[in-house]
Amino acid sequence: MAIIVCPQPAAAEIGLEVMRRGGNAVDAAVTCAFVQGVIDPQMCGIGGCGVMLVHNAQGGDALLEFYSTAGSRAREDQWEHLFIREAADRYGYVLEGWVNDVGHQSVGVPGTVAGLYEALTRFGTISWEQAIEPAIPLARDGFPVTGFMHGYWTTDYGPDVVPNQDRIQATPEAKAIYTHDGKLYAIGERMVQADYARTLERLASDGPDVFYKGDVADAIAADFEANGGFITKDDLANYTVNVTEPLRGTYRGLNVAAAGPPAGGLTLLQMLNFLEGFDLGAHGWPSSEAARLLVEAMAWAMADRELHIADPRFIEIPTGALADKQYAAKAREVVAAGARTSTGAHDRADTTHLCAVDDAGNAVSLTHTLGSASGVVTPGLGFGYNDYMNCFDPRAGRPNSVRPGKTRVTMMTPTLVFDRDRLRACVGAPGGTKIVTAVLQVLVNVIDHRMSPVEAVSAPRIDFQGDVVQAEARVPLVVCQGLEKHGYKVNRRTLNYDSYFARPQLIVAESDGFLHGASDPRKDGGTPLDTETA
Repeated sequence: MAIIVCPQPAAAEIGLEVMRRGGNAVDAAVTCAFVQGVIDPQMCGIGGCGVMLVHNAQGGDALLEFYSTAGSRAREDQWEHLFIREAADRYGYVLEGWVNDVGHQSVGVPGTVAGLYEALTRFGTISWEQAIEPAIPLARDGFPVTGFMHGYWTTDYGPDVVPNQDRIQATPEAKAIYTHDGKLYAIGERMVQADYARTLERLASDGPDVFYKGDVADAIAADFEANGGFITKDDLANYTVNVTEPLRGTYRGLNVAAAGPPAGGLTLLQMLNFLEGFDLGAHGWPSSEAARLLVEAMAWAMADRELHIADPRFIEIPTGALADKQYAAKAREVVAAGARTSTGAHDRADTTHLCAVDDAGNAVSLTHTLGSASGVVTPGLGFGYNDYMNCFDPRAGRPNSVRPGKTRVTMMTPTLVFDRDRLRACVGAPGGTKIVTAVLQVLVNVIDHRMSPVEAVSAPRIDFQGDVVQAEARVPLVVCQGLEKHGYKVNRRTLNYDSYFARPQLIVAESDGFLHGASDPRKDGGTPLDTETA
């Protein structure tokens, strides 16, 4: 049997059809990712980046890193004179003119096309043209605007951020895509992306070189040079995907593989190491004691994230020491003595994810993103770019300061869990820094609380990455009061399924080989299962 889960039902159904026709999990994931870029164009697309964790049933796991990098025209001190403050929501930095948040200077070198091609050629069985083909008619003929997409367009994250309605109209070309007659497309209206369709056709026929070295690259480089961006033709031509080993750890005898720095896998392993010293299952969820332990694990690991996590090609990271279980044991002692930690930055939930497992046991956990989306669309190309520069520290000499070729810290956390050599879970999420706390809670729900996948992704959630614990409205009042008695400030939010929180995608493999999956109901969610081969 085969299964795929992602936040966009139409994309999940197309990915499943790939596996029904004999393709493997990587074939399905790459095809699904191209479709996601068309039907969820502020979350992801060929102007973005990401990270993919692949389990090869024939032996071995691989991590494919295709993060966006700062262009060669970027300089470490380029924005110091524009720095105003860290954003109030602790995601990124407020600069004069918003130059790091929208517009050409906010864009890093895109990696998605190279990453998907690398995955398909290494592990896939279908052709590049076959993987792109299903996305083309959705762009050319259009699709109905979803409630989630329209809700994103009209969301205002606050005074430190460019409102999304302005963001998606930051360039004339973007405005032409997302509006008509001076208005945003309404829910249910069909939105056509004809230029995007033609670009996808070029990619399908000419391969990724057209994007990085050919006519598309020429158009990108000319656009960024004309508008003061940092990306050059050489930056595109020299972009490479990093294929490496995932970060590995254990939790309650299970083996965990995740994306290491600059991604969130190390932070996840630290949280799991901390919680391993307690019997979470005995307390149930939601409960005051389980909530306290989760908050303490989050506070400790996220504080280390702020101090240490960066691009390991530029900053030395003490990965072994941070992931050591004895280090977590000492942290438990310190927290038990009454220490409290204030932690770091929030990401906004502008990303997407998919998980896929095929009938041969191959598995993929893929997170890809545009950051918060730059609002930039190059004339004639039809796709939006990332704004991955927005979380570089504009102050020189810091772990996440801007450097040409460098990528910033991210909490994307594609994760696989194994019982010895047998796949037990495939999980990941969109949702910025809330990704890692969501993946943590989903794994705890499955492993400690014995929840089904649907229960695990749907359960009420908490998050602690600042001075206040954020609790979903469904978290009982008594649990929030219990946290307050332990000295924590708690914001019990007003929504039952709150989009503040990340939206995990989960597949669980049972001992008999049966696959169960679930997509977080906080977004549209799609979990097609090939029951015909079950």
